[in-house]
Amino acid sequence: MNFIEPNLETILTHLENIESTTQPLWGSMSAQRMVEHLSDSMKMAVGQSVFPLEVPEDRIPKMKEFLLSEKPMAKNMEVPFAKKNEELRSTDLELAIDELAENWVEFEEYFSENEHETTLHPYYGPLNYEEWNRLHAKHFTHHLQQFGLVEERI
Repeated sequence: MNFIEPNLETILTHLENIESTTQPLWGSMSAQRMVEHLSDSMKMAVGQSVFPLEVPEDRIPKMKEFLLSEKPMAKNMEVPFAKKNEELRSTDLELAIDELAENWVEFEEYFSENEHETTLHPYYGPLNYEEWNRLHAKHFTHHLQQFGLVEERI
C-alpha cells in the first residue's frame, strides 16, 4: 500500500478539503476530533504526552514489523490512549488544524535537535525519527481515508 508522504505541506493540502460537517466513512470521530487526535500523536512523538506501554515488551518486534510493512491500519480500531468521547480543545476546526501544524513543527525541531532520541509509543515501543515518520505516514493516511480526503490505496 502507498501511504502519504509524512510532511506538513502534504498534510495541510489534504486538510484544505475538510469541513467541520464532513462525516467519516467509518468510525465516530468528528472532523475536528480527528485533527486533534492527529495532533495528539505529534505530542506523543516528542514526549509531551506520555502513555504506558500497552503491549508486552516481547511483542514490540512484531508490532514494529507491522509498522514497517505495507499493511494499512485497521478500520474502527479503538486504543486506550485515544479516548473516544474526549472533549474538543479548540473552538473550531481551523484552530485545531493550526495546532496540528504547530505540533508538526515542534516534532521536526525536536528530532533535529535530538536526532538519536527515541520516544515511547504505547503499541510500538521506543521509536526514533524515521519510525515515527513511518507511523505518521500510516496513521495520517488512515484518518485522511476515513474522511474521504485521500483515496484508499491498495
